[in-house]
Amino acid sequence: METPKGNLCKEPTFNEFYTTHVQAASNFAFYKCGNQAEALDLVQEAFVKLWENCAKVDFSKAKSYLWTTVNHMFLNSVRHQKVVLNYAKETPYIDRDNQNPEFLLEEDEFKAKLLEAIEDLTPSQREVFLLNRIEGKKYREIADELDVSQKTVEKHMSAALKLLRAKFDNI
Repeated sequence: METPKGNLCKEPTFNEFYTTHVQAASNFAFYKCGNQAEALDLVQEAFVKLWENCAKVDFSKAKSYLWTTVNHMFLNSVRHQKVVLNYAKETPYIDRDNQNPEFLLEEDEFKAKLLEAIEDLTPSQREVFLLNRIEGKKYREIADELDVSQKTVEKHMSAALKLLRAKFDNI
């Protein structure tokens, strides 16, 4: 659909763009953060930013703007989580739900390390890994979806698992 510059500010055009891209953007955000609620928050905030800046964004670049915004918001949230984690390490730890504070800290550290490890994967490795482990798709389905051979999917998955095992070999 070719839409002239500036039409993104018209509500019907924006609504159609939203309807067309909200699911893919939500999946992208979920692959980034691994949390459905956080992913939906990131996507909604990104669409709000897109609406606020609709006059500045060419329609042809709106999808790219959306994905970039989701990615930046995710990275900002990871940075924030690191600050919170550092604060938790440096201050007396308040017990949540009568759980062992050391366990909670280790759990938070593990989550942060896992997110970081998934971020370190190449885009193709990350995509294959998340499609297989999060969406439960078989290698053949992933190969068809990505328009690559099943061997390529197996190679990316093997490399991803090797990298993740190396990062978590002492756990």
